[in-house]
This record gives sequence, C-alpha cells and structure tokens, in this order.
Amino acid sequence: MDCTIRPWRLDDAKELALIANNKKIQNNLRDGLPYPYTEEDAESYIGELLSSDKNTTFAFAITINDKVVGSIGVFRKDNVHFRTAEMGYYIAEEFWGKGLGASAVRQICEYIFENTDIIRIFAEPFAYNIASCRILEKSGFQYEGTLRSNAVKNGQVLDMKMYSLIKSDIEQ
Repeated sequence: MDCTIRPWRLDDAKELALIANNKKIQNNLRDGLPYPYTEEDAESYIGELLSSDKNTTFAFAITINDKVVGSIGVFRKDNVHFRTAEMGYYIAEEFWGKGLGASAVRQICEYIFENTDIIRIFAEPFAYNIASCRILEKSGFQYEGTLRSNAVKNGQVLDMKMYSLIKSDIEQ
C-alpha cells in the first residue's frame, strides 16, 4: 500500500480528529496533544501549521486517495543546529503495518533534501516503539544510540532512540 504526502487543508480537521483521538497513538507521541482530541483541536493545529514559518516547519498530511491517514512533519532547529531538523509522524491505527510510515518518511526526506538547505534529519522514538524504529531503519536512517532516561511520558521515565539521515548518505 502506498500513500502521498500533501499540505494540510482546513477541511482535513474531521479526519485528523478521528485519527489523533486514539490513546495508542498518543502514547507514542510527545505530550501536547489534548485527549480527547476534538475536531476543534484539529482545526487549531492545522491553522497553526498553515500560518507557520515555511522555512522552519514542513508539515504534511499523509493520505491515501486524498483521505488523511496520518501526519508527518520536519521541524528545523536553530542556532548552530539550523541545518538540522527533527521529524515526527503518526499513522491511523487501522493502517499500521502496511508500509505507509516508511513511504511517508522517504517522501518527506526527499522533499526536505531537494528543497531546503537542511543536511540532517533526526527522529527520537521511544525505545519501546519498535514499529517506529523499524520505519526509520527501512527508510535509511541510522541508529545512533539510546538516550537513557530521556523522557517522562505517562508518569514513566523512558529511554529514547536516536536515528538520523544525512543528505550526503542518500546522494552516494
């Protein structure tokens, strides 16, 4: 199964709310998304993305036949890290294990490296999120190490894994 990434539209809010209002998804994301996640939350989030700095925020809907099935974004860092960006993503639970995550990751990395001066994209999934780690590995990311006791999520201290993809790695 393949997917397409495209810019968000305000009329995606209903589909996004249905996806993000899932505790299994939220348990693998950073804090900040309200639960329950409503259509109004989705409208606010999409509005923020649409008005964000287009040189620092690269956020897309993951779609199948133009229906939203997930979200992916790359966010530029600053200061000495201004050519580095962090990536995050999630897929609707009903589409887990179908290869959509790896497809979307490859698409956004290609877009970033072709259209920006960013040279390094990294992701930090929770160490227990083996599916996300596998998506990154299938997409050419290299495992750099475990960030021990790096986060507190749902009251638990968690390790995270560091993965990166360097522009020059894929140019060879």
